[in-house]
Amino acid sequence: MNAAAEDTTTTASRPDRLRPLRYLVRAPLLLVHVLIALPLALLVINPLGARIRVGPHRLDHWMVCWWSRWLVRCFGFKVKRFGQPVPGAALFVANHVSWLDIELLHSQAFLCFVAKAEISRWPLVGWLAGRAGTIYHQRGSGHSLASVMEVMVERLRSGLPVGVFPEGGTGSGEHVRTFHARIFQVAVDAGVPVQPVALLYGDNGRQDPAVPFGPGESFLANFLRVLGGRSMSAEVHFCEPLSSSDDGRRRTAETARSRIVDALGHAE
Repeated sequence: MNAAAEDTTTTASRPDRLRPLRYLVRAPLLLVHVLIALPLALLVINPLGARIRVGPHRLDHWMVCWWSRWLVRCFGFKVKRFGQPVPGAALFVANHVSWLDIELLHSQAFLCFVAKAEISRWPLVGWLAGRAGTIYHQRGSGHSLASVMEVMVERLRSGLPVGVFPEGGTGSGEHVRTFHARIFQVAVDAGVPVQPVALLYGDNGRQDPAVPFGPGESFLANFLRVLGGRSMSAEVHFCEPLSSSDDGRRRTAETARSRIVDALGHAE
């Protein structure tokens, strides 16, 4: 066993005596955020909010980012951004570690996400994701994917950025799985660039194993476990964008994945 694995095992085996104190602090903060920020979000995430500007941003988009920044902070994460999101319509592709990924990315930029249909039934998170323009996909359904890709192209052609997790589901965060190349076709059809985004939860450039779902763990169990977990960094790395290519869908997927792996410092 290497030193990093030994450190992880040792940390996991220690009793976390500060967890009750974190619940005592964070649960009220989360409740206040929901009771105050949620009604504010309701007021502006509508057609009227889409016509009002806050600097260069639509008010409804700005509100989604504001909500997400504070939600991530309520869970004890300090967000660190590296690089900049490309402006305008683009396909953002990221590794998938946690249900918090959408909120973490939204804390830095508004995106219309593609997510699994189950998220629409998650308390609070599903509601906000739907109002923020999330496109839901029924995993394992070819018909659903075709419909989702049509909607993605429509959003991109209308000038909106779209985000997707090409791995197809969350993982342990220890490595980045193969990217499904088919989803990259929407960038070709819409004529927009692809920007890889690397996500990492943990300090010193190491993914903390306490954040991803455990084997058979439910959303609620993970929600409560992360809420009481230790404070740590959440990193968002906006990598160099790629040009979409008609004959290089697989190559684009592999290059996007490679740039994310490099940003995370993972060994292949």
